[in-house]
Amino acid sequence: MAKADSPPNILIVEARFYEDIADELAKGAIRELDRRGATYERIAVPGAFEIPAAIVMSERAADPAEAQPRFDGYLALGCVIRGETSHYDYVCGESARKLQDIACQEALAIGYGILTCENRDQAWARASVDGKNKGRDVADACLRMLEVKRHFRVGSR
Repeated sequence: MAKADSPPNILIVEARFYEDIADELAKGAIRELDRRGATYERIAVPGAFEIPAAIVMSERAADPAEAQPRFDGYLALGCVIRGETSHYDYVCGESARKLQDIACQEALAIGYGILTCENRDQAWARASVDGKNKGRDVADACLRMLEVKRHFRVGSR
């Protein structure tokens, strides 16, 4: 984790299945990270189901010789829109469950920004920076959880 006086470094993991919605979520998140002085990197994955694995890979890729991990926190951004099959239920449930598991098991600050919607209109209402701006909210949640980690002096390893 970055020192208390250095800006947090965040990895934004974006599910690109609905690219336009992912871009809008990222726009809101990046504005908030910039406003709060955080640094960030972005990585794209095919869909929401792949987000937890990308976060775990990032954590494991840290150089063991370094005392601190590469990223202080993570943003999980994406969208799942209900279709005609039960696939929606599996993707939503499993991605949420795994993100919560790794957040708790590894003491990671993860902002959960996977929209689970019935249709594109609902998704846009939540993603739009002029609407509910969930990207901003997710970035705020991640940064607040970093404050909690610092309060309790919890490292990632």
